[in-house]
Amino acid sequence: MDQNANIVGRDTYQPLSVEEQELKIKLYDKLLSVMDLSLIETVSADQARGQISEICERLINDLHIPINLASRKKLIKLIIDEVLGLGPLETLLADPTISDILVNSFDRVYVERRGKLEPVNIKFHSNAHLLNIIDRIVSSVGRRIDESSPMVDARLADGSRVNAIIPPLALDGPSLSIRRFSVDKLTAKELIDYGSITAEMVELLQGSVRGKLNVLVSGGTGSGKTTLLNMLSGYIPPNERIVTIEDSAELQLQQPHTVRLETRPQNIEGRGEVTQRDLVKNCLRMRPDRIVVGEVRGGEALDMLTAMNTGHEGSLTTLHANSPRDALGRLEYMVCMAGFDMPVSNIRTQIASAIDLVVQLERQEDGRRRVISIQEINGMEGDIITMSEIFRFTRDGIDEEGQIMGRFDATGVIPGFHSKLKQHGIDLPYRLFNCGDPFAKF
Repeated sequence: MDQNANIVGRDTYQPLSVEEQELKIKLYDKLLSVMDLSLIETVSADQARGQISEICERLINDLHIPINLASRKKLIKLIIDEVLGLGPLETLLADPTISDILVNSFDRVYVERRGKLEPVNIKFHSNAHLLNIIDRIVSSVGRRIDESSPMVDARLADGSRVNAIIPPLALDGPSLSIRRFSVDKLTAKELIDYGSITAEMVELLQGSVRGKLNVLVSGGTGSGKTTLLNMLSGYIPPNERIVTIEDSAELQLQQPHTVRLETRPQNIEGRGEVTQRDLVKNCLRMRPDRIVVGEVRGGEALDMLTAMNTGHEGSLTTLHANSPRDALGRLEYMVCMAGFDMPVSNIRTQIASAIDLVVQLERQEDGRRRVISIQEINGMEGDIITMSEIFRFTRDGIDEEGQIMGRFDATGVIPGFHSKLKQHGIDLPYRLFNCGDPFAKF
């Protein structure tokens, strides 16, 4: 999309005047009275837009209201969005710089752009208008939202994730959150250019994936876990069979031998749910070379660890945690959610045996997502899982523009899996770890 597209999108953020808002509602109501909207489904989208535009032009002329050409075009576009799309959301969904759309109430809408939240001059007519748009979203995927079922997860046609919650749970009216789906996945070079990671760290991660280490990507909400998982999955050889398991499909694997699985929620009758744990169990019967779980959230953690410990090497997954140590604690808790009465020491032994590498991400105050730590799991000492940090991001402060100053450092630790990778033909140079060859002869 060219740069002018952003400019056009920003222009439509200008709020409607009171007169324009009243005219829009009046035109929309008149359009519904003169046009059979059920016929829209029988024609193409372009034909439908043409018909709606033509009728709106005629209605504006019939009303004899003085209105300039720019306002006329804006009103007609908004009405077309209302009939064929998601109303005020269409303008935001067309802006590629927006990563999240957050509707707190019908008249308070925020977006996240480049890691930072900002309000936009877009609003719905009323709570009823917002509720109508929410209902349009969830009904398109066979879900419902009402007082008996006041919160729902859904997905837009472009893959964007949607969460909606309405009264009585939402006290100030319906609320809507949309996590945009990025069509173009970021490359390692782009992440390096953004300052999210270094070339040395990428080389280590590439070798780890190619060498079939089990990698856990950890981070908070919106820290870039799926983006990094997409990058890492790109290093899996094309001749290997990959099975991906996701709660909401976001991964964009390019390998030809990929099977994508997605969970299914309950239907209106409360039946038909398929959980991630069901899918993990099933995928073990599908002869996968690699298992990629978009995000572990519950009891499927036990089945995933079991798979990693029984020959399914090279698995990748993510979870929500604020540090590598917290990630192991959350994984331990999720194994307990599986319902097995297992001693904590046994769970930790399973984790230490299964996971090789923990990659920690963080979304920082300046909006940047950074890999702040890469740690190897060494094993057990008593009942404690031991870890060694290989790379870290060290903060030095914040500059006058609010940008975080800091640097990525190799700690000088040579990972224990270095020799294992070498056996797979992956010889990571010692310079990556900021140290000389320990076996060099002096």
